[in-house]
Amino acid sequence: MSGDYHVPEGAATERLDVFLALTMKLSRSSAGRLIKNGAVLVNRRPEKASYIVQIGDSIEVAPAPQAPAARQAPPKLPVTYEDAELLVVDKPAGLTVHPGAGINQNSPTVADFARTKSTDPDADRPGIVHRLDRDTSGLLIIAKTEAAKVALQRQFRARQVQKTYLALVVGHPRPDAATIKLPVGRHPSRPLQQAVVPGGRSAQTRYRTLESYPGYSLIEAHPATGRTHQIRVHFAAIGHPIAGDTTYGPKDRPLSLHRQFLHAAALTFATPTGQTLALESPLPADLAAALAKLQNTV
Repeated sequence: MSGDYHVPEGAATERLDVFLALTMKLSRSSAGRLIKNGAVLVNRRPEKASYIVQIGDSIEVAPAPQAPAARQAPPKLPVTYEDAELLVVDKPAGLTVHPGAGINQNSPTVADFARTKSTDPDADRPGIVHRLDRDTSGLLIIAKTEAAKVALQRQFRARQVQKTYLALVVGHPRPDAATIKLPVGRHPSRPLQQAVVPGGRSAQTRYRTLESYPGYSLIEAHPATGRTHQIRVHFAAIGHPIAGDTTYGPKDRPLSLHRQFLHAAALTFATPTGQTLALESPLPADLAAALAKLQNTV
């Protein structure tokens, strides 16, 4: 079932899931699933089930998907570290962490792999503690128990996890080392993108330049916060988008890149038992090859 709906005067101040249930003659739980699965846009933007509809709101409901094909087998991922409570994988580029809006629901994900390792009861995101963008590679923590997931997520919220990314950006940021402090929120007209926007959530990215090349800089970035697409949005906002990032930068892909040059290279955090771990991931072959092209020009 699909359609376009406008909120009449009598329906204003209802929750979005209630409005859909009444309008489409669905159960409230069915309406909630449509919203959770990204099938509902309010004024061309996704909203939560608790959103209070307003007079004149335009609500679009996408057609129901065809019967899904059988999901592929869980991906095999290289494991950097593992103990009884958690494991850390080295996620390749091109792999989504968990299903969401705009994602092929039948494609394998890190969540499929995690489901084979974790007893966390979360059906959609078992053991998923944090995320990396689909085309960002590098270290990703997976909790093997629900208790470990809670403990690790608490560390991320308290900003106690040290995250280090390597990025190749266009141009030469000035100064060579600084902290970008710009609020990040949903793009006002592109629902699947983020942007620096007034009223966005506070976001901080500390960086320093490791190497400079003609037209590019190799950057070490340390995000203090974990906003969606934060590093990509921050460097685009200061005029130095990440090389190969066609969403937030130029539409061409230089240096034979097939994705953004962004790699989660190191993590330092405490396990639920109190052990401090400092893990590293080498630059993947595709990014190393792009960097070699630049080094040959110096």
